[in-house]
Amino acid sequence: MQQKKFILAAALALAALGAQAQTAGTWFGGVGLTRIAPDTDSGNLTAPSAPGTQVDVGADTKPSLFVGRMLTDHVSVELPIAPSFKSKIRGAGAISGVGTIGTVRSLPITLFAQYRFLEPTARFRPYVMLGLTYAYFYGERGSAALNGVNPANPPGGNTQLDVDSRFGLTPGLGVTASINERWFVDLQYAKSFLKTKTTLSTGQTISTKLNPNVYRIAVGVRF
Repeated sequence: MQQKKFILAAALALAALGAQAQTAGTWFGGVGLTRIAPDTDSGNLTAPSAPGTQVDVGADTKPSLFVGRMLTDHVSVELPIAPSFKSKIRGAGAISGVGTIGTVRSLPITLFAQYRFLEPTARFRPYVMLGLTYAYFYGERGSAALNGVNPANPPGGNTQLDVDSRFGLTPGLGVTASINERWFVDLQYAKSFLKTKTTLSTGQTISTKLNPNVYRIAVGVRF
């Protein structure tokens, strides 16, 4: 009888913990993989340059962390944390055959507000979110290919890049699948609406809509 009472009490305790797992005041965090894939829409490089000189920006995947808190049973905030992403800048348009003309590192900093559907005890909880992103660009490097295609590059010189850091809005959606009362799997997709300008050391500029697609798969824990 005592054993049955203990089992019943333990079951009730676990049920209560499960019910509280996604309720107001709960912290959560986890680790996963994040892929940032720019959906590049390039402008033209200003003169002197070949007409239609454009760029395409490559994708990168990195391990990532995240931490968040349930403000209510349905509203949460989340902060993704990741190392910098490195992207290749390739020639496009009139210079599409020249290959990589440079590289740049980006450190996107985003704070999301999320709305989670269904009840806190639901095993699957889809959500929508909206974030404000600050994309910090640094470590820009031009390549020998850039020197070759840039008519303004001085003899024996090296054309360098400077990419402006910018703010952008980032809507998205996701779903959390509970494994038990503490552990869960999270799938997330977001798209940042981000436009920046790159200035070459030789004076030309090019404006580019990066608008990256952001994919994440992660395992998390509530505490």
